[in-house]
Amino acid sequence: MTVPQPDLHHDPLTSAMTAIERDVEIAVRDLSRMVAVDTSFPPGEGYAPFADLMSELLTPLGFDFERVTVPRDLWHVAGGPASGERTNLVATRESGKPVCGLYYHVDTVPVAPGWTRDPLSLTIEGDNLYGLGAADMKGTIAATLLALRAAKSCGVPLAYDPMLLLCTDEEGGLYPGIRYLAEQDMLKGHILNFNGSAAPRVWAGCFGIFNLQVTITGHAVHAGEGNRTGAGVNAIEGALPVLNALAALKPEVAKRQSRLAPPPHATGPLRPSLTIAAINGGTAGGQVPAEIKILVSRRYAPEESYEEARAEIETVIRDCLVGTDLKLSVDLVGHLIPTDDPDGPHWPRWQKALSEGFGYKPEDFAKWGAASCSDFGYVQRAGFGPEVLLGGLGRPESCIHSPEEHTTRQDIIALAKSILAYLAADFAADAIPENRS
Repeated sequence: MTVPQPDLHHDPLTSAMTAIERDVEIAVRDLSRMVAVDTSFPPGEGYAPFADLMSELLTPLGFDFERVTVPRDLWHVAGGPASGERTNLVATRESGKPVCGLYYHVDTVPVAPGWTRDPLSLTIEGDNLYGLGAADMKGTIAATLLALRAAKSCGVPLAYDPMLLLCTDEEGGLYPGIRYLAEQDMLKGHILNFNGSAAPRVWAGCFGIFNLQVTITGHAVHAGEGNRTGAGVNAIEGALPVLNALAALKPEVAKRQSRLAPPPHATGPLRPSLTIAAINGGTAGGQVPAEIKILVSRRYAPEESYEEARAEIETVIRDCLVGTDLKLSVDLVGHLIPTDDPDGPHWPRWQKALSEGFGYKPEDFAKWGAASCSDFGYVQRAGFGPEVLLGGLGRPESCIHSPEEHTTRQDIIALAKSILAYLAADFAADAIPENRS
């Protein structure tokens, strides 16, 4: 690849901003390669190939790499949805400057029914870029590469040494990669978390979520013997009272509300939720089904107790099976704890950088939380002191976690400009906290 030469008629930062717009198709090609690597969780078996790709793309930018594997005994649940090695990639480029961590989760949700395009092949239609993970959050990685290449080609001096954190199992995993990195004391500086939206938002924290795999076991026999007393125990039919009880609990949970500030577009306060997220059971019409697995997902507000929320669900389930011949097991297969307000001294400059990229005005910014979840609650609990900033490519129309997920070239350009501005030493230099210490 030919590296474009800097425009000598402009200062390096201005030239780099121009280069971002000029070279956006390189970012689109990067995104296409990322989307083609299936990193869906569950099961999460594409992490090592994705780390290979990222090492290839980042090597020309002078990064060193460390692969950190989360030990199997921390995330594996027998009969659970996760499988494969949990490979996290940490890319560093140290020159003695303060470090700014750039965080991405590399997993996506699984492909949902309803896609009309190939979800693992980037589809380009005008300005829109369709593909699984295009907005959440592989497009943010492409934007970062676009910014770092522009900085290198135009000779932009940076205020921070970037530390890229390409992590596993954010999409409902039991032991996210960033949690393990935090607990191993591998994080440095403060962190830009790109698991957010393209909105002018100041992060106020978010909900937690836990996923319970409910396994109800009966006894399989030939379906022709199923009407004979004692011949078999139909797990699926036996689970119907459980499903009905969970459905009845759902509106009761939703009556509760959080004190966390809701988004400006919300129609009311943020509320916890309960969802029957997946059901798997049975084998064939000729056999009484012996097992059904039900995935129950519960989003809980910071004011709620995880232990109490889980006990409420388990009590409802167990009460339904009293007096039956069905067996029950309930396993925690995913858990993200709530994230507290991560405010700190770097936020004002990040707002300036977002304004530079997206064209926001100071009065556009509002501070709010979300019922969506983050793996950074674990980072805070591990004792990571510096603040965490938030940005990303999410928009209501981006179809994140839905068929036809997409981002746009213009949002990738805008985010790349924001990242470049924030890392650049000459951008809003008087607002860099490290310059005042």
